[in-house]
Amino acid sequence: TLSDVDSPVIILGESGVGKTLLARVMHNNSKRKDKPFITVNCGAIPKELMESELFGYEEGSFTGAKKQGKKGIFDAADGGTLLLDEISELPYQLQSKLLHVVQEKEFMPVGSNKTKKVDVKIIAATNKNLKKLAVAGSFREDLYYRLSVFEINIPPLRERKEDIELLTFY
Repeated sequence: TLSDVDSPVIILGESGVGKTLLARVMHNNSKRKDKPFITVNCGAIPKELMESELFGYEEGSFTGAKKQGKKGIFDAADGGTLLLDEISELPYQLQSKLLHVVQEKEFMPVGSNKTKKVDVKIIAATNKNLKKLAVAGSFREDLYYRLSVFEINIPPLRERKEDIELLTFY
């Protein structure tokens, strides 16, 4: 099953179809189930803070930085699963850094000159057509192909009426 595979997975579907729930089920049925499951809404973090939130930063990296630096979300998710919700909202300039993490399993915190290794299963989710965004130039095509090793499309409930009764009892 996809729960047993460490390759990236992308979950597509309209808002409210259960993308986050499916990602959590995948995590809970994986060998990573005892490690962190962290969800990041890429559209909810201000663009200017996104890099330091994802990758952390070293002491003195920028004005207002904590004196001792800060671990990022990738550090916090090490060994577990990271759900990048609304991946289409990730700033274009950060997409290359995410691509590097997906390919090399390492990243460089802001203000550092040393890479950090990380073991994270990445699940991306979106309600947008990333392939069209890639063709339009607003989403990196190479990142799209790296993230969509396995692609799951969850149809809306109106297209799967047979699930209504089951969901009602759930």
